[in-house]
Amino acid sequence: MAGALYGAVYCGAPALPGTLAERFNLDPLLIAVLAGIAFTHLTANRRAGRASSAAAAGWAIAAAALISPLCALSVSLFTARVAQHMILLLAAAPLVASSLPRWRSIERPSFLWSATIAFFALLWFWHMPAPYAATFRAPAIYWAMHVSLFGSGVLLWAALLRQHSAQALAAGLVTSIQMGMLGAVICLASWPMYAPHYATTQAWGLTPLADQQMGGVVMWVPGCLIFLWIAVRTVAAMWQALEDAPV
Repeated sequence: MAGALYGAVYCGAPALPGTLAERFNLDPLLIAVLAGIAFTHLTANRRAGRASSAAAAGWAIAAAALISPLCALSVSLFTARVAQHMILLLAAAPLVASSLPRWRSIERPSFLWSATIAFFALLWFWHMPAPYAATFRAPAIYWAMHVSLFGSGVLLWAALLRQHSAQALAAGLVTSIQMGMLGAVICLASWPMYAPHYATTQAWGLTPLADQQMGGVVMWVPGCLIFLWIAVRTVAAMWQALEDAPV
């Protein structure tokens, strides 16, 4: 049964300490899609006269998270899966979002709150035990998780980086709190919730519960702090606008 489970996993069999360095994900379709999206984004930026360095860095980080041995390690450890998500959501997504065109819709409060709610719902949904376990059963579900999480993250960052209002402050605080709460729930749970890792953590010297607790901390601290920083940044921008306003 375990063999059938891991045979269906996109990243393959659980990684072992001695073989991790060899476990790059060289899926040609993934590489082609990432290269195509990055090329399209960078080309559009050049034609519009926008800087391309942030977009290039964002797509490079996204590629590293998906192609590096972290992919195989995420089959073994919940902590690695969460780390992969945090790299995509807290590093790649804001860089990609910062180099998107300044569409008028992104600067509307309704877009901001739609993106905030979508990110909240998807983050909690994909880290619930049943949906999480489902990503190990079919590559289509695995990619539905990554595409929806990363897409919602990019849209949320695009709105947060372009809006400097009280509503942006509130959205940043809400996101910081909900991400911290999810990390805390995972970290402080008294039982291991993620069945796909019950038999894969021992090789790394961890129990399933200890692995889950580490993953919860990885989400709890960086996610909470980075979105809190966005809220503080919004306050600073609002204060600067008040100081610059004519008396």
